[in-house]
Amino acid sequence: MADAKTLIVPNGATGVVVFADGSAVFGRGFGAVGEAVGELCFNTSITGYQEIMTDPSYAGQIINFTFPHIGNVGTNLDDVEADQPYALGCIVREDVTAPSNFRNVEPFDQWMAENGRIGLAGVDTRALTRLIRVKGAPNVVIAHDPDGAFDIAALAAKAAGWPGLEGMDLAIAVTGKETRLWKDGGWTLGKGYDVDATDRLETVAAGYPASDAEGNALLFDQQDLPSPAPRPHVVAIDYGAKNNIFRNLVKAGARVTVLPATATFEQVMDLQPDGVFLSNGPGDPAATGAYAVPVIAALLTENVPIFGICLGHQLLGLAVGAKTIKMHQGHRGANHPVKRLDDGLVEITSMNHGFAVDAATLPANVRATHVSLFDGSNCGIELTDKNAFSVQYHPEASPGPQDSFYLFKKFVAGLKGSVAA
Repeated sequence: MADAKTLIVPNGATGVVVFADGSAVFGRGFGAVGEAVGELCFNTSITGYQEIMTDPSYAGQIINFTFPHIGNVGTNLDDVEADQPYALGCIVREDVTAPSNFRNVEPFDQWMAENGRIGLAGVDTRALTRLIRVKGAPNVVIAHDPDGAFDIAALAAKAAGWPGLEGMDLAIAVTGKETRLWKDGGWTLGKGYDVDATDRLETVAAGYPASDAEGNALLFDQQDLPSPAPRPHVVAIDYGAKNNIFRNLVKAGARVTVLPATATFEQVMDLQPDGVFLSNGPGDPAATGAYAVPVIAALLTENVPIFGICLGHQLLGLAVGAKTIKMHQGHRGANHPVKRLDDGLVEITSMNHGFAVDAATLPANVRATHVSLFDGSNCGIELTDKNAFSVQYHPEASPGPQDSFYLFKKFVAGLKGSVAA
C-alpha cells in the first residue's frame, strides 16, 4: 500500500482505491469510469459474483473479492437478485477474462460499465482482506480513469467525509415502491423461472395486472376462472430483498405479495396475511427500525406468524427488545458454518451482514437457535410465546446447497391455509 507522504501514481495505473488517511492501492480500472465512496468489505465466495453485485444489501459498499478469478462465466439475465447492481464497485485480483460459459450474455466488465459500476483489477485482494480483518471495514473511494489522472488528496478527503454505514438507513433507498404479487418460482435450465397457470389465475383473481411471457395482457372472465389451489398468503416487507427469497417462498407453497419497507401495520393487515416475511436489506438496522420496528411489534401483538432473514432478523430482534451492534469486519461469503442449537447440526451458509443481534440482550421469551462457528455471534432467534423466528444468514443462496431450505418449508407449513399445516 502506498504511503500518503510519498504517493506517486504508477505508470499504467487506471484505477485506484483511496483510504481516508490518504493511502491508496493502484491497479487497472474496468467497468464504468468515475468514482464512488462507500465502505470496503470482503466476500469469500468462489461463485455468484453477479448475484452478489445485484444484492441490495450491498448498497453503500465496495466488494473486495478474495477469490482471484471473478468474471470467468460472464453474465446472464437470470443470475441477478434485483433490477440493477447495488454494490458500488468491486476489487479483483486478476483481469476479467473472456467468458467461458454457455449461459453468458455479455462479459462481466462490459456489464459493469453498462450498469455504472466501477471495477479495479490487479490488486492483492487477500492483503486487503487482512487489512480489513485487523482494522475493520474502512471508508474508501474507488475510482477509474483511463488516463490515470487521480487527485488522491481530493479522493482521500471524500473518503474521510463519508459518514459510514452506522446510523444510515439505506432500506428506504432500495425498497420497491409498489405493492406487487410475486409470480416467479423455481428455476429450470433452458426454461428460466416457473410461472404456472395457477399463479396467473391467482394474479387476476386478486385484482393485480397479469401478462404472459411476451408481456401481453391476460384477460379472463373471473366467473370462468377455476378456483386456484389453496395456498397460504405471505406478505413480504421489502427492505432490500433478494428476488430468490420470494421464489423460495413460492417454491415452499406460498402465495406472496410484496410491500415496500415503509408499509404501515394497517396496509399489511388489509391484505389479510397468513404470515409476514421480513426481508434482508442494507444499512443500520437501528436506523431502519425507526419505522419498521413499530410495525413488527404490532404484528407480534396480533399473533401474526413472522419469518425474517438478515436485516429482517435484526429488525425482529429489535422489535422484541434486543439490541444490534456494528461488527468489526462483518460476515460475507458462501462458506460460513452455522450450528443449529437444537440438534447440533452444522449448516454451510451464505452470509452478508455488517451488523448483528447482540445475544446478551435477548429477552426471556426469545431463545437463540443458531450460532456462528467462526466467532460465536448470534445467527438465529425464535420467540417461545409466538410463531416468529428469524436467521442471520441467507438460506435462499443455497451454498449447502440445500442445508437451509427447511426454513422456508417450516414457515409456510405452519401457516393457515397450508396443506401441510
